[in-house]
Amino acid sequence: MMRKFLSSLLFTIMTVATAWAAGPNLVIKDKTHNFGTIREADGPVTCEFVLRNDGDKPLIVMSAKAQCGCTTPKIPKQPIRPGESASLTVTYDPAGRPGEFDKTIRVRTNQKQKNVILKIKGTVLPKSTPKKK
Repeated sequence: MMRKFLSSLLFTIMTVATAWAAGPNLVIKDKTHNFGTIREADGPVTCEFVLRNDGDKPLIVMSAKAQCGCTTPKIPKQPIRPGESASLTVTYDPAGRPGEFDKTIRVRTNQKQKNVILKIKGTVLPKSTPKKK
């Protein structure tokens, strides 16, 4: 009787664990990109975050929202199939923003943990100001 109960319990646990683990699984090796020191005069800079789907269902990136207008994310347009990767690019415009920056991008997907936070940071050197005559 006890053996039957334990077998039944084990089967239930394995079934629940398998069902819970199924689906897309977003893996991002580096969630922060440091641009280091950039020059305001050089204009916008762009970096790439590699999104990998280690799940067993397609991963859909539904949106990516930056905390301000100086940061522009661009999401993959197609679902990421299991075992494959895609790029999410982020462009930062340093115009009029000298000094240190630390920005977040909230990425929303169809996986169980729906939101993932990415970060970009660096320091902007200001444009040189012309000398007064």
